[in-house]
Amino acid sequence: METTVKLYSLSYKEVKTYLFALLFIIGNIALPQICHLIPGGGLAWLPIYFFTLIAAYKYGLRVGLLTAILSPLLNSALFGMPPVAVLPAILIKSTLLAGTAAYAAHRFQKISLLAIIGAVLAYQVIGTLIEWAVIQDFAVAIQDFRIGIPGMLVQVFGGYALLRAIAKL
Repeated sequence: METTVKLYSLSYKEVKTYLFALLFIIGNIALPQICHLIPGGGLAWLPIYFFTLIAAYKYGLRVGLLTAILSPLLNSALFGMPPVAVLPAILIKSTLLAGTAAYAAHRFQKISLLAIIGAVLAYQVIGTLIEWAVIQDFAVAIQDFRIGIPGMLVQVFGGYALLRAIAKL
């Protein structure tokens, strides 16, 4: 299942880069607030990553990186979630997601369910290995695979649906 998509690779010199990043950052602030209304919702639904995937896949690495880095930092500063102690792991995974999603979009030049699955699995596997190396606790590092499967599924299928919906923009 593939759909042709208008893909962008905006530069840091373009105002559109910052406007799109702001839009996705707002999404990455609002969605976690909604998910945190459910006990354990952040851990299960992994909402901080959703709009990073969309930003990077549709608008390129720069918009994806701005979204990936600023979303967790602002959420933590404004709401205390994610806690400062887990920010490094979230920032690593978030930037990996921006990179893998931007690469997948550039490589396939289409909205591809397989490319999105690949991007999500790649950032999670690589991010988990890095987190494990840093914190030396496999049980904590593997948490997204133990608890966050619903969130990964939303990233894949919700991300695919939203990208298809905005494909011609």
